Amino acid sequence: MFSLLLLSFFSLCNAAPPFGQLSVKGNRLLGSNGQPAQLAGMSLFWSNCDEGKIFYNEETLRQLKCAWNANAVRAAMGVESSGCQKPGYLDLPNVERDKVEAVVLAAIKLDMYAVVDYHTEQAQNSLAKAKEFFTYFASKYGNYTNIIYEPFNEPTTDWKTAKAYHEQIVATIRKYDKNNMITLGTSTWSQDVDIASRDPNVCIFVSEYGTVDAGGGGNMDTASMNECNKGEGSAALNPNTVASDVGNPSHWSASGKFVQAHLKNMNNGWYQFILEAIPTSSFLGSNSPIAPNRTTNQTIVVLHLYWRGVIGKPKGRFSPYHNRNEI
Repeated sequence: MFSLLLLSFFSLCNAAPPFGQLSVKGNRLLGSNGQPAQLAGMSLFWSNCDEGKIFYNEETLRQLKCAWNANAVRAAMGVESSGCQKPGYLDLPNVERDKVEAVVLAAIKLDMYAVVDYHTEQAQNSLAKAKEFFTYFASKYGNYTNIIYEPFNEPTTDWKTAKAYHEQIVATIRKYDKNNMITLGTSTWSQDVDIASRDPNVCIFVSEYGTVDAGGGGNMDTASMNECNKGEGSAALNPNTVASDVGNPSHWSASGKFVQAHLKNMNNGWYQFILEAIPTSSFLGSNSPIAPNRTTNQTIVVLHLYWRGVIGKPKGRFSPYHNRNEI
């Protein structure tokens, strides 16, 4: 009975992703239940940079989900070689696309959201390649509710040019994926939201934040913005950190520690199971709801079900029991 109950609850908790199908209504991002949803997580660094590419894998996402309480990860695919002077998608399309796909597959497996980001400031110059890229992901993964598209990371062009590009990419995506969310960067490195807001039916929301200066350096003031081990203020991880260390606090930078502490205390849609060993002496007596027939020589294991992010303030509790030796 205990095993069956466990399987039942783990099946419930593995219903992915945490808020189901996302949609936009008015000025709200909603989950499949029609209630407001909040995505929280980390953006990976450029996929073609040494400091970023080693984190494009399932291990990183698992650590972010379990140790950071993240429900979303952004795969920032480097389009050009600028930034770190390494070949990008325009040079090695299959190599860079495969890195993003690894993140998408991991997100689906781990019940997270994956933001598929065409990471460039001049996307309008590679429109045909961008269409190929988003055709691939929308046609292959458009039926999964885990996917969010970001066709143009930080446009440095004017809004008119960026909007024209967006309209073509949105049309490309919608040929295959009618439902998943598309987030569209605004002009001047996604700063000019006031200009974009003048267009009707445009939802403006914060999709990224940082704690240092706009270039990613400087001292930390409030939070972190990128999951990489680059030696700069915005990096969430210390230099030489690898994917298996993402969940290890000793490898977190000051900025990473700040963000992890914030994410950990949020209700990001996860359930958390806590196994707790309790002596049956605490529950003796025929009126005990847990162990009326147990002796003082036995220990039971209680399984608590909490909403993650509100540990200690359970929204629900499930407490089957077994003798320790029977588990």
